[in-house]
Amino acid sequence: MKGARVMHLGAQELIIILIIVLILFGGKKVSGLGKALGMSLREFKEEVNKKDDNAGEMKEKDGVSTEENKD
Repeated sequence: MKGARVMHLGAQELIIILIIVLILFGGKKVSGLGKALGMSLREFKEEVNKKDDNAGEMKEKDGVSTEENKD
């Protein structure tokens, strides 16, 4: 083999993985995991946005203006 192949998952593979997860953990745990994952992603996005806002404020304090601040 000349190079490593990147693993591509198609719809069939994802469905098989989902079925295996459902069998192993059951419906209640999977829905709880989905809820926890969604909440984690939401919190992550909020923190990233806060970081971006804080970075913009720091640039304004340093006298650096961005294109967004000029409008």
